[in-house]
Amino acid sequence: MKAFLFALARIFGSRRSFGLFVLIALVGVRLADPAPLEELRLRTFDLFQSLRPRSDGIQPVVIVDIDEASLSAYGQWPWPRTLIADLLTRLFEWQSAAVAFDVIFPEPDRSSPSEAMKYFRNVDQATRDRLLQLPNNDDVLASVIGNGRVVLGQSGTHEVDASASEALPETAIATIGPDPGPNLISFPRLLRNLPQLERAAAGRGLFTIATERDGMVRRVPLIMKAEERVVPALSVDLLRVAIGAPAVLVRTDQSGVRSVALMGLELPTDPNGRVWIHFGPHDRARYVSAKDVIEGTAAAERFAGKLVLIGTSATGLLDIKTTPVHSAMPGVEIHAQLLEAALAKSLLVMPGVMIVVELLAAITAGVLLALLASVVSARTLLATAVLLMAAFIAVPWIMYSHYQVLLDPTFPLISTFSIFMGLALIGYFQEQIDRQRIRSAFAQYLHPSLVEQVVNSPEKLAPKEHNLTVLFTDVRGFTTISETYARDPDGLTTLMKRFLTSLTDAIIARNGTIDKYIGDAVMAFWNAPLDDPAHEIHACHAALDMLERVAALNLDREQEARESGLRFVPIKMGIGINTGRCVVGDMGTEKRSQYTVLGDSVNLASRLEGQTATYGLPILIGSKTAEVVSDQFALIQVDFIRVKGKTEPDVIYTIVGNAEVAKTDDFKLLRDRWSELLVCYRKQDWLGVTTIIECSHNLYQKFGLGELMDIYKDRSGQFSRIPPPADWDGVYTAGTK
Repeated sequence: MKAFLFALARIFGSRRSFGLFVLIALVGVRLADPAPLEELRLRTFDLFQSLRPRSDGIQPVVIVDIDEASLSAYGQWPWPRTLIADLLTRLFEWQSAAVAFDVIFPEPDRSSPSEAMKYFRNVDQATRDRLLQLPNNDDVLASVIGNGRVVLGQSGTHEVDASASEALPETAIATIGPDPGPNLISFPRLLRNLPQLERAAAGRGLFTIATERDGMVRRVPLIMKAEERVVPALSVDLLRVAIGAPAVLVRTDQSGVRSVALMGLELPTDPNGRVWIHFGPHDRARYVSAKDVIEGTAAAERFAGKLVLIGTSATGLLDIKTTPVHSAMPGVEIHAQLLEAALAKSLLVMPGVMIVVELLAAITAGVLLALLASVVSARTLLATAVLLMAAFIAVPWIMYSHYQVLLDPTFPLISTFSIFMGLALIGYFQEQIDRQRIRSAFAQYLHPSLVEQVVNSPEKLAPKEHNLTVLFTDVRGFTTISETYARDPDGLTTLMKRFLTSLTDAIIARNGTIDKYIGDAVMAFWNAPLDDPAHEIHACHAALDMLERVAALNLDREQEARESGLRFVPIKMGIGINTGRCVVGDMGTEKRSQYTVLGDSVNLASRLEGQTATYGLPILIGSKTAEVVSDQFALIQVDFIRVKGKTEPDVIYTIVGNAEVAKTDDFKLLRDRWSELLVCYRKQDWLGVTTIIECSHNLYQKFGLGELMDIYKDRSGQFSRIPPPADWDGVYTAGTK
């Protein structure tokens, strides 16, 4: 890949030609409009709607909801048609403008007397005759439907036997322009209602909602094709019936459908007769339970002059859709939202000319970047690209939020970003070629290290003062270990490689920087060259990791020693950690330099590592480190010490475990006992110190504080015989490094 980019850098000697090449390729991709690009565009429009859904004003639509409460009250669906007739009668009494069913009645009502009688047993002829004289439930419903403005729902289907055998009424469709049929969503068959219901209804329309490939509902067809006829959507025919329009007017041109109109209300569509719904938030205020309508407990004024949709939100009836503003919206609400947006004239529009606008925006940005690439700095080119991309986000957002126009920002953004990145990569590899040319030109005149500094901007490595955490490690008794390898120097080298690798892995895993290896010792630091807000915590974790890795190494070595019959000497190490202001950077001479750290805090970390042997502890940390990590680790205050070479004392601590250890009851008891011991020690209560040590001997041993306990026991014994001076402040002055 790198070689390929180098070749491109040579071929496109001018970054302008490369930028134009990328632009042409991207325009070709947009014209092909592959599925991933379309998916990204649709997801962007979803984001717009989720950020700013349509604000609800006056709601012209009421949903009569066949909800769980209604099903509980009147039984499973389908209900008797007489119950539906009662529901419609109530809506007519409340002066609803028009009613549409988002359900279908394709089969006779089984609860009709004539139908139910087929399933009765042991019924005498007289009873059978009386039942046959009762009116059919479907005829009762048809009679009620004929008394009002009712639109029945139909469904497009691929079933062969779905259509009725007789001619039934159809909604008149008037077309101005070419036949829209070839562009419409089509179904070979149409699932209708019972003939007597269809004949009684004022209108009929398809409630079929086709989802996008990802299962989302964004666009809904206003007209469709079924059985070679153009038929309206349920919502369109509901509007037609409500306003008394004789027909649905469809305007077309050579590209397909342009709009669907109803007596002064024109709804722009895409060429396939679909509209982009401008969704508002899912709102239960749109819904009234069918149970409340049937029982007459709903507010009648809610229905006066309103469009009514009868549908279901019950999960078991499987009419749940996913929309940009809600993951589970009942299908009937989608029809309601379409009607609301249409009547408020806030349907979303994506005119066909918008693809031209998108291409022009992308081409303009690409040409501009290509022209600027060779004449401005990388920072200016980046600023230009950022401004262009910001404009490509802002303009589509303004078009959507203020004018309900959908303009795709994704292609101009992808195009601009791709061209900028391509120009940046070509520029980078051109720069690498130039740097190689500089190396070749100056290598015979300057030291290679100086050449590299010139090429790589050495000011970035200039020393600076920074707050760092520094760590030192050293092996205790390394001489004894090396003696066991007196006849096997290669074995000692292998051991040190294994040992230092373990320490290095622990440091690097915790974002540390290795400063240097000093024989068997390691120096590392945190918070440079990259900032690390948790550098104190990472250093302490690294210290515990190192102890665990060395313990595992010792187990392996012990097994190896048993198998080979050699003497085993475990590796024991001390770790010192301190935090403070240091100078960090590239230091040294012109011929030899190193990225390293200097300062008083570094010296204290080194002194603390040296004192681990004195106290018999594997880890010692300074007070500044302890202040930050006290709630992350099990810490014990070790001493108030003045290390060699320093005049100011410091409180030092040891880490006996991680946060889990700190939560244990044993550690809490240890911390309390040790605090009591230090109080007694600094109050010169030597007997109290001895008493606490004797009472807590096993506890101290459990946490590896045996040698520390002996130190305080010895000091107390000495001070009890020879008391400290009157100005004694509890500080211990170390005599060694």
